[in-house]
Amino acid sequence: MKQRFGIKDIAQALGISVSTVSRALRDAHDVNPETRQRVIALTEKLNFKRNNNAAALASGNTKNIGVVLPFITNYYFATVISGIQEEAYEHGYTIILYVTNDDVAREKKLLENMATTSLDGLLISISSHSNMIDHFKRLLDNDVPLVFFDRVPHDITASKVMQSDFDGAYMATRLLISRGFRRIAHLAGPAELAFTQERLRGYRMALSEAEIAVNEDYIVFSDFSQQDGQEDTEKLLALANPPNGIFAVNDRKAVGAIQTLKRAQLDVGNKVAVIGFTNDPIATIIEPNLTTIEEPAFEIGRQSCRLLIKHIKNHNFEAHEIVLPCALIERDSVCYYQAE
Repeated sequence: MKQRFGIKDIAQALGISVSTVSRALRDAHDVNPETRQRVIALTEKLNFKRNNNAAALASGNTKNIGVVLPFITNYYFATVISGIQEEAYEHGYTIILYVTNDDVAREKKLLENMATTSLDGLLISISSHSNMIDHFKRLLDNDVPLVFFDRVPHDITASKVMQSDFDGAYMATRLLISRGFRRIAHLAGPAELAFTQERLRGYRMALSEAEIAVNEDYIVFSDFSQQDGQEDTEKLLALANPPNGIFAVNDRKAVGAIQTLKRAQLDVGNKVAVIGFTNDPIATIIEPNLTTIEEPAFEIGRQSCRLLIKHIKNHNFEAHEIVLPCALIERDSVCYYQAE
């Protein structure tokens, strides 16, 4: 059945301009909340169905949000996407995924060739070795609404949403110390990433406060895979005085560490403790179950999308940085140190 009411009819009924109705329907920041509520109430009463395609052409808004991220196959990013999707759906936006496969060259090419006119804004989690920021600055210089999440770049003024990497790493290392483990290694991520440095800083701070000297041989930088965790742990076990505690930058590396320790017939949990960072479901499958720091992945997705929508609606909205807390999840891979 053909729609009987249009924006002009709603404007006339409420005694306001057509442009005010249009801005109220797209939730623009410069519309009085009371006016917007009157518009919404009348459209619901009349069962008014907005023509989104026509509205996009008229307003310049597409109601599309681009999400650029390294992976879609791991638990963390899948959960972040769920949070983004929920928030986007509530505000009438559609998300479009762009996957870089953690390749900085692909990330750069993708952003340089992206048709940003088909998007209202971008959410970006950068690639592991992304130490160049020109392609991000170009987007900001062109006034593209932009929010970074989880993996965020150094030295760029933009909105960012992440977990408290420092606090999580500090908690993880303090737990190992409190259980009697003092030769503590850190399986770090790529050195270029801001959160790698924050987790390293938390690890160092916990050791310093406990008056434990940092052994630089115990800090190994590599990528994020289970294989990386295995290889890093093999290097540690080859040391003259190997560690008896391991804090890994993520759960996959922690699982790789446990596998290597078990192959070496070491008692994981009592002789050598392992703690991860994510709370991936794999943490409850590996034996012993992995103690870890839980990241607020869903909330990171939700809040980064919420923040981006504020930038979309108000291009003068100032850059904000949101840091969400982590939580310690204790399991069997960290018990109490039992000396020989």
